[in-house]
Amino acid sequence: MFQSPYPPYDPIEKSGQTVVKRWPVIITGIIDRLCRINHDLTLEIQQALQPASLLDAQAKITESKGIIEQISKLKYHMGRDHPLEPLVDDTDPMIKTYNEELELLAAQGKNTWFTAPWLYAECYLYYLLRSLFSKTQHWREFDPFFSQKTDMFKQSRVAILQLAKTMKELEVDHDMIQTDPSKLAVLFKEMIQMCLCLFSQDLSLLTHLTQSDIEHLQTVGKDAQTARKEFILRDDQEAAWKHLETLHNSRIDFVLDNAGFELFTDFVFADFLVSHTPFVSSVVFHPKLIPWFVSDVTPPDFSVTISSLLDPSFFPPPTADETVNPSLYSDLFHMVSRWQKYVDDGTFKLSVPLNTPLGAFRLDSTDSNLADFWTSPYPYWDMESRAPLLWKSLSESGLVIFKGDLKLTGDVKWPAWTPFNQAVGPLAGSFPLLSLRTNKADVVVGVDKDIAQRLDQSDEKWRVNGRCVSFLPSEGNTELR
Repeated sequence: MFQSPYPPYDPIEKSGQTVVKRWPVIITGIIDRLCRINHDLTLEIQQALQPASLLDAQAKITESKGIIEQISKLKYHMGRDHPLEPLVDDTDPMIKTYNEELELLAAQGKNTWFTAPWLYAECYLYYLLRSLFSKTQHWREFDPFFSQKTDMFKQSRVAILQLAKTMKELEVDHDMIQTDPSKLAVLFKEMIQMCLCLFSQDLSLLTHLTQSDIEHLQTVGKDAQTARKEFILRDDQEAAWKHLETLHNSRIDFVLDNAGFELFTDFVFADFLVSHTPFVSSVVFHPKLIPWFVSDVTPPDFSVTISSLLDPSFFPPPTADETVNPSLYSDLFHMVSRWQKYVDDGTFKLSVPLNTPLGAFRLDSTDSNLADFWTSPYPYWDMESRAPLLWKSLSESGLVIFKGDLKLTGDVKWPAWTPFNQAVGPLAGSFPLLSLRTNKADVVVGVDKDIAQRLDQSDEKWRVNGRCVSFLPSEGNTELR
């Protein structure tokens, strides 16, 4: 196995003191959510007319109280740096993997909440939480973060409607756009920055592009571009575009990160590539099979995103201060209906069946083997040896887009100027990949040394405050530049 020349982070070293601050907040949020559900179930019991309904509600409350008790104990043990305990779940083969790694850490004296490598400890936390729900009858498919993801998504209505309008106008200009590579190149860069919420200019500039519009984006619009560049630590968008131009009717893959608005922009980007370029004919999306790092996309999230956007009642009515053009909802419905068609005909495909429930692991399942590695405790550079079917599948892709996952670089204390291909270890050269990442964790690579040192002096939180992003592509054994 590949061994990084630098050590991993531990939870205390992580900015913001993960164990002391962030994890307890996450755990408390789950407890609060269960308590609110119990309150609602109690009201249902008081109003129940059917005995079966009454019994189900009472059983759910009883089970949830047991879960709350176990989560409360977890919070207590975590705050006192107690040893991590072996996971218990006979239905999930990944549990054995976690427990084997835990034994190795115990032998090194690094098996407590404060001493375990951060990457293992955080992954372990979400697996432990998942195991508490999976062992029950009534909460087996419960995602404790689902309502949080949905609520945040609803708050993005304005941006969602604007992007739907943009895509509708691109559809009108489809033939003109396809005949001009320079227009496609500009749109590609705007779309790729959209995926990291960097689009700060008027979205109308993406549509009805004339030659003067392109020149505006490339020259007159330098102020907007310069403003973005201030936050782009490594920008290899041109290299990514050059690679994309070599493809024809190819498949690309998205390794998904956050649900909600980010997943929406992933759909928009995929739609653009399939509908408006000759380079891509199909897209495979890779979710996490269990609730993961609060906001990561699960199979239910993927399906619900499309069905919710097709539901006229999904967004709350506009407030008195809001003015929403009804035609924008029509544009949204038109666009998302196209996505649904793409899902139905296989143009858009999830790496597992669409109806995959949370935690659906089967030892003999190829689908599971293509997905469970994402929630393993291992860095992605172990993919070829630990998930050969997944590695083989991705090696057949024209481009694999990783959305913000620090497991690409193993959460190791790399110097910020470490070349990206070095930081991804054996994964370099496996398949063309593009990492789109907003800096929200200590690990940063691929940044020029002078820039990193300047930022260290001017902003001690530049690695974690989410203001900076990186576009890091890799193909073969050298970085695309």
